[in-house]
Amino acid sequence: MAKSASAASDTTTPPKAKRTRGAGKAGDGAERHDAIYREIREAIVEHRLKPGARLREDALADVFGVSRTGVRKILQRLSLEYLVTLTPRRGASVSRPSIEEARDVFAARQLVECQLMPWVSRRLKPTDGAELRELAERERQALRRGEQSQAIQLSARFHQRLAELSGNTPLAEFIERLCSRSSLILAVYGGHGHLGCESHDHDELVALLESGKEERAVAFMRRHLKAIEASLSIEESDDETPDLNAIFG
Repeated sequence: MAKSASAASDTTTPPKAKRTRGAGKAGDGAERHDAIYREIREAIVEHRLKPGARLREDALADVFGVSRTGVRKILQRLSLEYLVTLTPRRGASVSRPSIEEARDVFAARQLVECQLMPWVSRRLKPTDGAELRELAERERQALRRGEQSQAIQLSARFHQRLAELSGNTPLAEFIERLCSRSSLILAVYGGHGHLGCESHDHDELVALLESGKEERAVAFMRRHLKAIEASLSIEESDDETPDLNAIFG
């Protein structure tokens, strides 16, 4: 699913933020904000916070024991990943990808990722292939354990790492942003227990790249991305105001 990709390299499930209710501004700080950011992000990807759910600053500030200013910064950070939508006078809500957006995201991925496969194949080292296979195996293990969020993150990391190995930093950064949006789309509209593709797809792709079969790798990546897109089941739903204490309490 370059400096920008390093942010996604740690795919282990982060520890839950320790909250001190009523701490107000005393609970603010960079480390604290990072922990809250990870917890909200995980709740979105795991679909505990559903698309369209409103994220009130005052409610989040109370739940996490930080200032509204701190909450605002965290929501702005999430909006840069397209996980949260900020609307003037309405506030923040969990992003809800439309059918058109989902199609556009995967169309963009096909245009860019497929064309990078020859570059990756020519630069791929044995250690790179081993790293990619390890990511693929960790993804399969996460699916077996029923850890859908973890599997989605690992799949995104696999694709981001492929882009990094192409040696084209600007395109790798672009793919990272696309993978972030794809992760939300998969978390919301994907089927549980799989990511829309065969569990061995990533291994087969690595084998093609290692053997220098560039055209076949391009075609395989195209089929792989189309299979993921075809697996999505998009249903529109009304916005909701979630019980944040129940989710994060």
